[in-house]
Amino acid sequence: MKFDDYHFAREIKQSLSEMNFKRPTDIQYKAIPSILKGEDVLAIAQTGTGKTAAFAIPILHKLHYAIQKNKEENRIKCLVMVPTRELALQITEVFTSLAKHTELVILSTFGGVSQDPQIEELMFGIDILISTPGRMFDLRSQGFLDISKVEILVLDEADHMLALGFLQDIHDVVRCLPRKHQTLFFSATIDEKIKEVAYSLVHNAIRIQISPKDPVSKNVDHAVAYIEMDDKRFFLERIIRENEGNKILVFVRTKVRAERVQKAMERVGIETATLHGDKDQQERFDALENFRQGVVKILIATDLSARGIDVAGVKLVINYDLPDVSENYVHRVGRTGRGMEKGHALSFCASEEKVILAEIESFLDKEIKVLEVSKSEYTMTKLLTNEAKNDWQKLMADAEAEDEEWKKKNPKKNRKK
Repeated sequence: MKFDDYHFAREIKQSLSEMNFKRPTDIQYKAIPSILKGEDVLAIAQTGTGKTAAFAIPILHKLHYAIQKNKEENRIKCLVMVPTRELALQITEVFTSLAKHTELVILSTFGGVSQDPQIEELMFGIDILISTPGRMFDLRSQGFLDISKVEILVLDEADHMLALGFLQDIHDVVRCLPRKHQTLFFSATIDEKIKEVAYSLVHNAIRIQISPKDPVSKNVDHAVAYIEMDDKRFFLERIIRENEGNKILVFVRTKVRAERVQKAMERVGIETATLHGDKDQQERFDALENFRQGVVKILIATDLSARGIDVAGVKLVINYDLPDVSENYVHRVGRTGRGMEKGHALSFCASEEKVILAEIESFLDKEIKVLEVSKSEYTMTKLLTNEAKNDWQKLMADAEAEDEEWKKKNPKKNRKK
């Protein structure tokens, strides 16, 4: 089935054509009809399968016709709640592109920036709001935001929202909405807790689950290589040089680690950008935009930003450090192989991270294939680095300090089973 076969508004079809959206993905094909009917939906699908468009397209179609019937009505009709600023911007971009030829007004609100421009846009009137919980409640408490007439509530990346402690915020929002509203619950992963929360928010929901036995998209070829902590920077340098010109996303465990890896790459003449919570909002915008435009080909990020990075053409994801939370592995590797593209992901696993690897494989219910590195290849990778020889003592001291810091924060994971 093609998008041309759907009875969407002409303006929506025009945008779909301009965005080269020809056929719906699995999640879009299964979710769109139920959303158009006004049914509640609980959708579970891997990252990168087109979840945002799965709810954005039918919502825009419905609201486009609604404002045609009542152009004088000035109220927020759809609220999309998201866990991070980056994700809010990503979803806003999708909505804005799809609504290009309509009169629908879309706004994203989030913290870390001045609220004045956001308030100004709210005063003019908007139809769709994409927001993080904190800024949304701030604006509402100040009297600038009225969500009492919202007809459609979307909870995107719901599993991450719950992990960040937004459960009470979600319930508070629901209490502010009309009793009769449509709820769309989208998540890449699901467990018993999420399932319980989901069913408490939806009414006779249509459940849609795509590839439940393998949460990693079939478009992503992923593997693990056993690389010790002190040697990871040499292998990162090698892989970047072997993939020159390609966009590479590197995930690390902490904000401090991101900056240290960036400095290590600088020492060997490789330009990178970092994205993490210690950056102010403008720095985060700039880093992501430079990566998106290809000004910088290598982006080093923490898990906080993983779900907000929707950049076309990411050829490779490198897990420089394995994630402490198994679910985050899915979201990290899902930054490549987006839509119909093919992607690759490689994880570095040090001896002290093998317990974490086992937990990730248990979550995936399958072993991750191992990329074998021979002893001679391992040695040559270390010898062929461009790193200045006189930096060795400092680098080794930094690495040992990082290792000790990690062991203190993860005593259980460091303990042998």
